[in-house]
Amino acid sequence: MAGLLGRTMSLHSPPTAKERRRTLADDALNLPNLLTMGRIVAIPFFVWLLDLPTPVRGFWACIVFTAAAITDVLDGYLARKLGVVSVLGKFLDPLADKLIVMAALVWMVPMGRIPAWAVVLLLAREISVMGLRSVAASEGVVISAGQEGKTKTALQMMGIIALVLGYPYRLSYAGLDLGVVDMVHVGRTLVYLSLLFSFASAAQYVRLFAAAVEAKRTNAPT
Repeated sequence: MAGLLGRTMSLHSPPTAKERRRTLADDALNLPNLLTMGRIVAIPFFVWLLDLPTPVRGFWACIVFTAAAITDVLDGYLARKLGVVSVLGKFLDPLADKLIVMAALVWMVPMGRIPAWAVVLLLAREISVMGLRSVAASEGVVISAGQEGKTKTALQMMGIIALVLGYPYRLSYAGLDLGVVDMVHVGRTLVYLSLLFSFASAAQYVRLFAAAVEAKRTNAPT
């Protein structure tokens, strides 16, 4: 009787914190997702700083963008470390990245810091890859970012930071005068390099997608 009672109590005991399913509200309030949403909230402030370009405002816009880039790395690390990887986070994280990059690039076209054709190509690539990944996910195929994609992201982020600074600066190192460097030229060069890696990584995504779909069809039961 005691054994039966013990089994009955264990069957009806409340689930532990780990056993309970997290709600959408729980996911929204965890630290990694709060950092991600903070990046989205910072976009209007970032654009406001860019809207009336001065060296001081450019410096603070650079700080905001750099902080966003750091939290992009930090929120993924924290989500894995704390065991709070969520569907909401998987949706918000790439969305926040694309929104702040898109805002920065589009806003700097009328400022003359980046040509419109480069922005169109970069955004077209991002939209195409997002669409390809969505189709791949519907087929049960996961396409991970390769080295080309990671290099593209690094070059793009550094290029945008240089474009946001947007003015000539006199640089020195160890007491040596390195002369005046126009950050717009530096930023454009880095963004153009990121374009090369953008399309190289896009081609790699297409190859991986085609190979995964073909493998799935080959292994499918007849």
